[in-house]
Amino acid sequence: MRHLLTALVFFVTITVSAQTKSTQQSPPLSEAKPESVGMSAERLARIDAMAKEAVEDNEVPGLVALVARKGKIVYHKAFGTANSSGRKLEKDAIFRIASQTKAVTATAVMMLWEEGLFRLDDPISKYIPEFKNPQVLDRFRYADTSYTTQPAENEITIRHLLTHTSGLGYGFIDGDERFKMIYEKAGIIDAFTTQDITIEENIKKLAKLPLHFNPGEKYSYAEGLDVLGYFVEIMSGQPYDDFLREHLFEPLGMNDTWFYLPNNKADRLVAVQRWNDSQWERYSGNGYDADYPVKGAKTFFAGGAGLSSTAKDYATFLQMYLNGGELNGIRILSRMTVQSIMGNQIGDFWEGSGRHYGLAFGVLTPEGQDQGGRGSTGTFDWGGYFNTQYFADPQEELIGIIMKQTRGSNGDGTGWKFRILVNQAVDD
Repeated sequence: MRHLLTALVFFVTITVSAQTKSTQQSPPLSEAKPESVGMSAERLARIDAMAKEAVEDNEVPGLVALVARKGKIVYHKAFGTANSSGRKLEKDAIFRIASQTKAVTATAVMMLWEEGLFRLDDPISKYIPEFKNPQVLDRFRYADTSYTTQPAENEITIRHLLTHTSGLGYGFIDGDERFKMIYEKAGIIDAFTTQDITIEENIKKLAKLPLHFNPGEKYSYAEGLDVLGYFVEIMSGQPYDDFLREHLFEPLGMNDTWFYLPNNKADRLVAVQRWNDSQWERYSGNGYDADYPVKGAKTFFAGGAGLSSTAKDYATFLQMYLNGGELNGIRILSRMTVQSIMGNQIGDFWEGSGRHYGLAFGVLTPEGQDQGGRGSTGTFDWGGYFNTQYFADPQEELIGIIMKQTRGSNGDGTGWKFRILVNQAVDD
């Protein structure tokens, strides 16, 4: 049963206008011939050859690829199968997008920030008191998972949570075995669950656990966006799934993006598979419930990894960013806010990578551009745990999305190949 939120009526009232009408009128994504927006159909066909070869060689069981430029979809195709029974993959297939959820949650936070409800450098304990006086892990005993802590030098801020500099861990995908054990013992749910649990319950347990390091001291991929999903509930007075549906998905026309799929969409969900004994088989395990997101209690809205979506829906979300925060006459974010989201928020923590991290995405630097095959300076990107990837290039007004559903690797090179093939098809 959903928990009852206790936010002030004031918050409930003002978030009704989280999205507004805009004087800008960028049309929804629509299909067009590649040549009409400076793309080569002949060069885009190289994606066909790459995808067919990847399926034939069992690098992946199937994939959906989408390319859009200047607001027009110029390539959108499906290859291979959607499950181990051989169901044909269709281009409107629904995929678990996992960490692609993070940019959506960051967007929700920034929509509320634009209403003047909080500062990014506010301590999260101001809104979730359980995070007051955080502790950093000191000593750990593997024999019984007991540990000691020492007080953190400062509080976790909202900006820390957005930028993976909070010091929080990440459960079953954490790089530190100690934190895997601590989170498991505490019963922390990372995502992909059918259990009857809410994000409020989960985050309040998480708040009691030690940190990797002092907030702001380092970059470490973490559950900060899950905390912020609960934060959105507090600030808006709405369950997180309702907030996204009302203020982001419906205004943008993202009708296939959900935490838990409606029954009439469930048959479009692609199965997660792994390569085993010379065949693709249904995957389950390591923190993942294979019945997610179509069965179970449907109460856990993981802000860091919980959504499922289609290639076209996610392209719509990215197009809103390329438009400076607007789509179809609906203003989601100010272009000035988008500019801040794309700025370097982590200093030199990613030095040498050719990218920096903003408030929602990894962003390509001039050095990354010059390395080749990744796009222009300012290209923003990310991916998901089940092998989905995307990028959007503001200079070229170009979007590339490739969706798969696999765990483990069978020599899959489709992600990096796709990015090169999209960029080489620019023909103006």
